[in-house]
Amino acid sequence: MSRDGPDASVAAAARSPRGPAAPAQSTSAQPTSVADLLLTSLAALAEAGEVEHACRLAGQACVRLRHVAPATARRFDVLLHRLTPALTW
Repeated sequence: MSRDGPDASVAAAARSPRGPAAPAQSTSAQPTSVADLLLTSLAALAEAGEVEHACRLAGQACVRLRHVAPATARRFDVLLHRLTPALTW
């Protein structure tokens, strides 16, 4: 698999220290671990060629979390913005 083009940016987002693998600053461990799982899954979905679907899901998560868990919502927002350059439309 080539790491050139959109796939390279998706892979970089997944590996980034500030991306999905980075631990969130939260007082509750369980939601953070679920967020980590979802962020990693969305990055993998994007790397598998489903960038638009991953972006839509990340955006939905961001909207749902923005008032109840703003720090976690920000992590989904960061992933969303890292993935959007790989969109082909």
